[in-house]
Amino acid sequence: MADVTEDLRSGALFYHRNPRPGKIEIQPTKPLGNQRDLALAYTPGVAAACEAIAADPAEAAGLTSRQNLVAVVSNGTAVLGLGNIGPLASKPVMEGKSVLFKKFAGIDVFDIEVAENDVDRLVDVVAALEPTFGGINLEDIKAPECFEVEERLKARMGIPVFHDDQHGTAIIVAAAVVNAMELASKKLADIKVVTSGAGAAALATLNLLVSLGVKRENIWVTDIEGVVYEGRNVLMDRWKEPYAQRTELRTLAEVIESADVFIGLSAGGVLKPEMLQRMAPVPLIMALANPTPEIMPDLARAARPDALICTGRSDFPNQVNNVLCFPYIFRGALDVAASTINEAMKAAAVEAIAGLAREAPSDVVARAYGGEARPFGPDSLIPSPFDPRLILRIAPAVAKAAMETGVARRPLPDLAAYAESLGRFVFRSGFIMKPLFTAAREEPKRVIYAEGEDERVLRAVQAVVEERIARPILIGRPSVVETRLRRFGLSMAIGREFDLINPEDDPRYRDYVATYLEAAGRKGITPDAARTLVRTNSTVIGAIALRRGDADALICGLEGRFQSNLRHISNILGLAPGARQMAAMSLLITSKGAYFLADTHVTAEPTAEELADMTLACAGHVRRFGIEPRIALLSHSDFGSADTASARKMQRALALIQARAPGLVVDGEMAADTALLQTIRDRVNPASTLKGEANVLIMPNLDAANIALQIVKVLADALPVGPILLGPAKPAHILTPSVTARGIVNVTAVAVVEAQTRLPRQDED
Repeated sequence: MADVTEDLRSGALFYHRNPRPGKIEIQPTKPLGNQRDLALAYTPGVAAACEAIAADPAEAAGLTSRQNLVAVVSNGTAVLGLGNIGPLASKPVMEGKSVLFKKFAGIDVFDIEVAENDVDRLVDVVAALEPTFGGINLEDIKAPECFEVEERLKARMGIPVFHDDQHGTAIIVAAAVVNAMELASKKLADIKVVTSGAGAAALATLNLLVSLGVKRENIWVTDIEGVVYEGRNVLMDRWKEPYAQRTELRTLAEVIESADVFIGLSAGGVLKPEMLQRMAPVPLIMALANPTPEIMPDLARAARPDALICTGRSDFPNQVNNVLCFPYIFRGALDVAASTINEAMKAAAVEAIAGLAREAPSDVVARAYGGEARPFGPDSLIPSPFDPRLILRIAPAVAKAAMETGVARRPLPDLAAYAESLGRFVFRSGFIMKPLFTAAREEPKRVIYAEGEDERVLRAVQAVVEERIARPILIGRPSVVETRLRRFGLSMAIGREFDLINPEDDPRYRDYVATYLEAAGRKGITPDAARTLVRTNSTVIGAIALRRGDADALICGLEGRFQSNLRHISNILGLAPGARQMAAMSLLITSKGAYFLADTHVTAEPTAEELADMTLACAGHVRRFGIEPRIALLSHSDFGSADTASARKMQRALALIQARAPGLVVDGEMAADTALLQTIRDRVNPASTLKGEANVLIMPNLDAANIALQIVKVLADALPVGPILLGPAKPAHILTPSVTARGIVNVTAVAVVEAQTRLPRQDED
């Protein structure tokens, strides 16, 4: 491809070769660790599953991976911008498509490259694969053969068959047209559409636009031979014929007159600046050829400053990228076992994509674009491919349309519950955090954010408002906050969705200074220091507000050191009744489950008594997640295998915990693998009171806890939540500077639920 630099080319080859060739692998989903596992997975146990499916084919959905398995099929005749390079050379592209399915929607894929160009034989090959797959994604098959292949496969197969080059592009283009016409105050029934290109994507786009309300007589198609007109014999086929116009006009330059929409799916440079001058007011220019568009955006903007512009390139706004829709369309179709993907399902996807573009941009989108995410407008007609909410909008809309049109063979009993379940693909914390979000919505509390000018806080607060889990209070200068809200495209306003404490001019300043001196006057804080800190230190301001009852919970830590913030919280808020020391618990959400680690941030060498306090406080917090704690006190020693001070400390802590909370599932001291694997524990100490896998891991010191946290976070690609501060008199949590906006939202839910009902005294657990 012309736009691939030598650096990018060599980097891509290295990427594909290392650390092992290719981009995908197969992973077993069931254990194969012993003879019984083998007997269940294969012979003789597998016969039971085979017999069940033979008796009832619908059982395949519950006994095999079929219902979550899609085939990406190509013969390599129209690959990207590379053309007919053949099936073998197309395999990297098909593997890439497979990765996108898995990454964005959790769909497993086999890429299948078929050495066959004959339509009849290609259709036979693909149709014969139906027992293996829940859906077929046709890819990079040239026109017009692709139309015939898809049409015949849809007629023969009882599973969704979707040619993404056609319909994926069509859906995204249609969403852009819908939003552009809204901005331009034009009705679809009144607009004139002109295309350059009459291949698979262009014709599918036009068919979809007609189904949405664009009039066929207002559509003008051009290709390499010029205008598609009645009576033309060159390069005509039955799919192009419906758009033939009765006209004497023969060129793109002639039919572009008064056009409201130009859709280019052809070749670079075919749309000239002077042609744009003759288009209707506020035209939509979709120059989608890659790598060189039909007209470069800067030239189009110079010729028509009022134009709305989309391209297929990632270095300009409004990129038309098929990943915006195909994973999520299949997700919705597979989850209701749809027999096809019909026009209603595609229209539902268009509506969902267009609607999402009109929502406030998410923090994930902002991070993907270096902190700048555009609100709905001329430069944001369609969502970013990185917007994690795409699956939440598209998949339920597609599933609903499938059910309403009768093609869903396994209708969903509760669409709202289904939509909520899709959060597992957006935020890996979704299921774990759900109980806290549900509880927080029942009784939202006032949460004060110390770093109220930070972009992550502002984006988090937008989500908090939308989730209805708290009433935010920001510490920040009004002018700065308002400027950044506009810059980030957030739809909040001071005093409406959130309140503000202005550190430079708050009427409570003198009262806050007095409160600070009352709390910390005998801890080294002089009146001069108090006056300065209440103007300049946002953690101090937030903690004072919390102490005075102006807020119900505090979140800080995006700036400054953890220990410095902890010192301010300790000085101002003090300890909760029964607590002797503060501690920090961190949640790690991995592909294998959720694990709580303590103490990850506070006490370097906790005593046995402090470990007991910490453990009981952790247990109370863990139960708020709807999880019953199974606690392991960790050590290098395994149930007395080593007589060291550290091991003896953990043994002493266990005795204290069992005396104070005899019903708590806890044991130790034990090694980490013993805590996580029942088989090892049964061998080392069959009498252990801990059964199953431990989910709360209490470490002997700060070094062990923090090192374990960082290693697991990186090696297991785990999602951290927290740290969650244990022991302050009121809910206050100190985050780390690397926290994301979603991480702030998660801790907000933790803080709200904690504020609703403070944890019981630690000796009452």
